[in-house]
Amino acid sequence: MFASYLDEDNGWLEDLNERQRCTVVHPTGNPLRIVAGAGSGKTRTLAARVAWLIESGVPAERIMLLTFTRRASAEMLRRASGMTASRDIRSVWAGTFHSTANRLLRRYGEAVGLEPGFTVLDQGDAGDLFGIVRTESGLASGKKRFPQKATLATMYSRVINAQVPLAATVEERFPWCRDHVDAIKEIVRRYTERKKDSNTVDYDDLLLYLRALLKSPVGGTVQSMFDHVLVDEYQDTNAVQVDILEALCGAAGPLTVVGDDAQAIYGFRAASADNLLRFGDRFDSVTTVMLERNYRSTPQILDLANAVMSRATETVPKTLWSDRNDAPRPTVHTCVDEATQADVICDLVLERREHGIALKDQAVLFRTGHHADGLEIELGRRNIPFVKYGGLKFIEAAHVKDLVAMLRVLDNPRDELAWHRVLEMIPGVGPKTAARVLEAISRSAEDGATEPLVAFVRGDFMVAGESRSWIARLGAAFEQALGDGKEPPVPLQIEYLGTVLGDLLTERYDNLVVRLGDLDQLHALSAEYATRSQFISELTLDPPDATSQVSDPHLDDDYLVLSTIHSAKGGEWDSVYVMHAADGNLPSDLALGDAGGLEEERRLFYVALTRAKNTLDILYPQRFYFRRFGGDPSHTYAQPTRFLDGLDDLVTKVAAVPDIDIVLSVPTTAGSDPVTDVVNALFE
Repeated sequence: MFASYLDEDNGWLEDLNERQRCTVVHPTGNPLRIVAGAGSGKTRTLAARVAWLIESGVPAERIMLLTFTRRASAEMLRRASGMTASRDIRSVWAGTFHSTANRLLRRYGEAVGLEPGFTVLDQGDAGDLFGIVRTESGLASGKKRFPQKATLATMYSRVINAQVPLAATVEERFPWCRDHVDAIKEIVRRYTERKKDSNTVDYDDLLLYLRALLKSPVGGTVQSMFDHVLVDEYQDTNAVQVDILEALCGAAGPLTVVGDDAQAIYGFRAASADNLLRFGDRFDSVTTVMLERNYRSTPQILDLANAVMSRATETVPKTLWSDRNDAPRPTVHTCVDEATQADVICDLVLERREHGIALKDQAVLFRTGHHADGLEIELGRRNIPFVKYGGLKFIEAAHVKDLVAMLRVLDNPRDELAWHRVLEMIPGVGPKTAARVLEAISRSAEDGATEPLVAFVRGDFMVAGESRSWIARLGAAFEQALGDGKEPPVPLQIEYLGTVLGDLLTERYDNLVVRLGDLDQLHALSAEYATRSQFISELTLDPPDATSQVSDPHLDDDYLVLSTIHSAKGGEWDSVYVMHAADGNLPSDLALGDAGGLEEERRLFYVALTRAKNTLDILYPQRFYFRRFGGDPSHTYAQPTRFLDGLDDLVTKVAAVPDIDIVLSVPTTAGSDPVTDVVNALFE
């Protein structure tokens, strides 16, 4: 069947298994759904399909590849480039839904009322703007608890992405807010107006504008740009994203999606596994290919993972299999308490390191970040370096947001949030003074595209002496960064702003060396971008994962991986330790109140299990200690996760007891030296 494709130019098809090849060479006319189990070579297969399309004559620039991280799209293109002789692989429209929307809206956004030069607010900025509107509205000043800015932002995003009306969303997920629905509607209305006035959009707006664009008179132009659309991790799409794909490809168009309903773990972002399960309800003449051969894990690990998912209430039936040799069964460790759990993990990590398994090839996974607190202390005590994922994003660090705000002011002088952040960096300028200065800027602004910035550079705002000198320095840096009619290279703009920002950081923050190192990283990253606007947008839409990754980079070049299960999705390690696998933690009690919450927790556990290649250890403490409201310490008891019920024949059970410190009692005689006596006893 595939002989015609296996010439010397694309012999790489021989390296794929039969089902993968069926997927790669599937005719491009109708929708294709690939249900790819964990470790089944999904990335390789999708990259091979991109390469095959190009080799079949589809121009690279007419292929759209949508992923959920920039890293994933870059990896797809890297692999595809090794399979095709075409040098145009970089012309593929590859990126996230949001970055692709941003790119198209920069070109065609005016057709749907979006002004040129708009700024994209990250999730923190959106929350801050909700906070400003919330305060100004006075609607939160009643005698009943009113949702905070973060809750308002989460609620708004949920309504938009799930396309479920506010009243129904509140009733299902925020029932304590049901008395505030009308007030929330008013805050959302003002929030939307405020974004429009400042020419800013949030993440959700990008998708809404793109959907509107595809349904506008310009939609046909956008649709005609692409001959084929491929989507990775389709189980993580939301309602708006599916609308976009249907508008872009049509009900029976050239669309390829790949995903695994068993790894749908982002329901809190309004992602729905139903989009993959019921793909045929939205698209016509669908072909489905199942990828079940696992290239990652041992048969024993797969047996446990399959058994866990066999109890799911709704799924695409699949059985992962491997032709690897048999190996030991996964181990379930019953630990007396959390301290014992940390001890066991450290012992196993060091033991396997001595047997040649590098720390980087081992990962400890947990349901939520604070579950690793005790382990982090024990790792530090034992001098084991580690990296932790699932914490602070690079763009969320305060000093990084400071520099980005300065760049945003240059790019969009109407960006009110960015102005507030920049002004409040200045010593002696608080929120009230910043508001007064911003009002004065608006009053004295000249006509033209950059009027607020011109007014700031030239203005006199009646501020104190020290603040005045800082404003003068900042204005001069802005003028340099703007250039003389032509935008300077982005790294040079950052250098100009850095002359002031470095001194401001000294005034505002401790641990300056680390913060300046982060800004150096930002400076280096900016060299990849031709314009300031492109740099800001990409950094906002798909930032690096973390500001500092290794707990102490001077300890060793090797380090253990700690990660939330959500952040571990897509990763794989030789040895995996799933900690705090106790009922109440996994599944989390907090998730069980939502419809479908238990099934999503099951899928989360499945994701954790299928990260392991060779050894899998599942640990839970029987006893948890806690202190509430300043009272005496107390404890509670836990049971292993319900997802392991009835699966004893697939695991090996071990009871772990705490280490007992042995104190040597060494008799001493008159006139003897106690230190010498102890040393002699211990080192004889």
